[in-house]
Amino acid sequence: LPAPALHGHNRQRIDAPALLLPHPVSVSFTPTPMTPHTPILSAAELQTLIASGAPLMVFDCSFNLAQPSDGAQQYAQAHIPGAVYAHLDTALSARHGAPGATGTITAQEADMPASGGRHPLPSRERFAVWLSSVGFSNEMQAVVYDRQGANYCGRLWWMLKWAGHDAVAVLDGGLQAWQAAGGPVTSGEEPAHFQSNFQLSAPLRTLATVDDVLQGLQQPAQQTVIDARAGARYRGEVEPLDPVAGHIPGALNRPFTDNIGTDGRFKPAGVLLAEFETLLAGRNPATVVHQCGSGVSALPNMLAMEIAGLGNTALFAGSWSE
Repeated sequence: LPAPALHGHNRQRIDAPALLLPHPVSVSFTPTPMTPHTPILSAAELQTLIASGAPLMVFDCSFNLAQPSDGAQQYAQAHIPGAVYAHLDTALSARHGAPGATGTITAQEADMPASGGRHPLPSRERFAVWLSSVGFSNEMQAVVYDRQGANYCGRLWWMLKWAGHDAVAVLDGGLQAWQAAGGPVTSGEEPAHFQSNFQLSAPLRTLATVDDVLQGLQQPAQQTVIDARAGARYRGEVEPLDPVAGHIPGALNRPFTDNIGTDGRFKPAGVLLAEFETLLAGRNPATVVHQCGSGVSALPNMLAMEIAGLGNTALFAGSWSE
């Protein structure tokens, strides 16, 4: 047996007697399965999780579509200690290139996006490379947050589910709730993590393609599109980002901000359930496909449906821009 490591100024070697075994012995340990926190958790629950020492990585997804550099600056000013910054454009989207005929981008095969639109999804393989580069591994619980009403962190929540990782939760109320609960923040950069080897598993959430949505328009009983954009954009009265105004035929409108209460947190499950049942008006929740402008702001609606107990639904990541 190796000598035990003793900490302190006075260290001495202690030689243990040799242990004689009649036959080779193989010992294996089965780790206790982690109970995943999902889809959301409170600031108090995160504090408890951190104190427990469980394998955990926190991600700050703060962003601003109008000023893409704002999120990184906000992170540098204040973030949960140890949090990794996940940039929407560089970490959570495929490399931007020349627009294609259907909104996809021109890229090398290894970087071919999984969707079109203004924020094309990277391939699952490319996403796994990024997760590994920041040290995230399969046994970890992920907690994602932003300071924009869950507008951006939902993207990483969904992508982890899509990568087959169930243990991911949105910090309800974001950084504001964390600070209100007395949680500490720090500034500047964080030390780099050792690289891990994140392994993809079967997707836990469904990615709908533009072809899926087009086909679904011919079978309205099999598809219910929910558009998370503001009402004026849905109605085609204004369009600040995309070249064409309007909405997908038959789509229902629920602006993603409708899911958040005055306290900055998701509304109670019962309230969300009642609101979505009114919106769906008898339609099967399992037929829902979420979209927005580029597949980001649609996710608070998906999260809200899961909080309400309405089950898993699909994401059209290319959304209106595709």
